[in-house]
Amino acid sequence: MTTVHTAGALRLVESRTTSPRAVDVTEYVRSMSVHCPYLEPSVQRELTSWTVYEAAGDAPDVEAAVFQAGVQAAEWIRTQANRRHGALVCENIAVLGAGREVLAWPHWALKNLYAPVGVMFGKFPVGDQIADHHGRVIPEPPLSFMAVRFVVRARDPLFLSRTPDLADAVAAAADDGRDVFAQLSREWKDVKLWARQLLPKQ
Repeated sequence: MTTVHTAGALRLVESRTTSPRAVDVTEYVRSMSVHCPYLEPSVQRELTSWTVYEAAGDAPDVEAAVFQAGVQAAEWIRTQANRRHGALVCENIAVLGAGREVLAWPHWALKNLYAPVGVMFGKFPVGDQIADHHGRVIPEPPLSFMAVRFVVRARDPLFLSRTPDLADAVAAAADDGRDVFAQLSREWKDVKLWARQLLPKQ
């Protein structure tokens, strides 16, 4: 039986696991491997993991909790850099009962915070139908999640053409051990205000 722990606006359904029981992601991961050349070797080496939460609060509180879960995942990812095949490590933060509205701002803030130290965030909300850079439609995920992995400096800037400052940060990414919050409050309301100022000019 799945263990559920209550913690604020997110309930922890499953701690880090390579085979989540709350949602079957097997077929989705297999179909996504066509779009990401690093996914299959990561899965084969059991380096792709899932932490599953359930939204258990109002949207603003869930949004703040998703951000904190992202910080936790990013800091864990940073500790994996020197392990064998560390570049293939991927942590997925899944949120049952959530959609784009509670992933969007945390995703944007986390990308800007962690890109300079070589950690990349991807956002995959339920209901999204998007295409990859080859024009192929990406499968709709069975649940909303954010993927957290190491930056691939040769490829990732290509996906960030609409955000050139972020693309530049990814291209030059290097983890020097810095505290990404050294010049910024850890409070979500302050982080969100900071992230708004980084939106690309229309």
